[in-house]
Amino acid sequence: MSHIEDVVLFDTRDAGHGYKIGVATLNSERSLNALSIEMVELLEPQLEAWANDDTIVCVWLQGAGEKAFCAGGDIVSMYHAAQAKPKEMVPEVVEFFTREYRLDHQIQTYPKPFVVWGDGFVMGGGLGLMIGASHRIVTERSRLAMPEISIGLYPDVGGTYFLSRLPEGMGLFLGLTATQVNATDACWLGMADVALNAEQHESALHALCAIHWTDSAEVNRSRVSDALVELAGYAHELPAAVLKPQHDTIKELMTGDNISTVAEQFLSYKTDDKVFLRGQQTLAAGCPLTAHIVWQQLAHGPNLSLAEVFKLELTLSVNCAVKGDFIEGVRALLIDKDRNPQWQHASIEQVTDKDLDAMFSSPWPTGEHPLHALG
Repeated sequence: MSHIEDVVLFDTRDAGHGYKIGVATLNSERSLNALSIEMVELLEPQLEAWANDDTIVCVWLQGAGEKAFCAGGDIVSMYHAAQAKPKEMVPEVVEFFTREYRLDHQIQTYPKPFVVWGDGFVMGGGLGLMIGASHRIVTERSRLAMPEISIGLYPDVGGTYFLSRLPEGMGLFLGLTATQVNATDACWLGMADVALNAEQHESALHALCAIHWTDSAEVNRSRVSDALVELAGYAHELPAAVLKPQHDTIKELMTGDNISTVAEQFLSYKTDDKVFLRGQQTLAAGCPLTAHIVWQQLAHGPNLSLAEVFKLELTLSVNCAVKGDFIEGVRALLIDKDRNPQWQHASIEQVTDKDLDAMFSSPWPTGEHPLHALG
């Protein structure tokens, strides 16, 4: 068992002329670097300190090991806290989501170049850390996904914002099917900026250290882009796009007047394509309430600011734990591992407007929302 101070490692790299690059490593290989409250408590103040340190020109965030940057949030500890007090708003759950979203927002609005090395699994909470960085690197091993429909949550960590801004139909598709996205598709979707080989990790850090840094964050950002694009010229054998060639079909399948129609249309689509078949299985077994939340997220996402998105998502996440299917979903997938969740609704059609309104109603009085001061 590693000590709490070891769950994130901090280091700096010399970048010449008195400048340095701050390097943070999520250090929990056994859990695939799942984001824990301890990690958040270490990252927040360190990122703040680096933002205010004139010698730090850039931040690089990575995960330990070769399997994952970060495969999601540490939901098991939340499960245990919530399960002990069913149907109650549990401090541990509120605290985790509040801190996680604040950290995501901090990265999204970071004043300096922020580079994420998104190698291996980048899922759920991991995507929340990566998506808002100024420079997002993927590799031939990267697998990006928002798999929350299988645990009765929904694509949070800013998903309301970023999924609603993907090419038409793709946000809904990824939210309903938990489809894993490879490096080439991630760059096409705008979920990543550059694809490198995993073996270029050291070269990438090296290239950043060799940049002619300035006191202007804007100039520095474009120099980081130039350095990474140049490096990408040497990348080879990256996976072929899987989703891009299917975009027209996906767009068509994801178009309809309501979630029931779209789900029915997608589930009855005859195909032997592996991606679609897996997606159909996931949606069919997934949480009906989640499907509705995803539909609403994508309808409202384009009109919300980033801060508004995180406030809404904190409301949704806490409600999913208290009134929704989140605790049951985690039990079935990660605790008892019977993969047989007893969702509150037997089908997507059974979810009522009233059920949905309950998810979107803030459990806090006006002005007492934990993220009310955000942005």
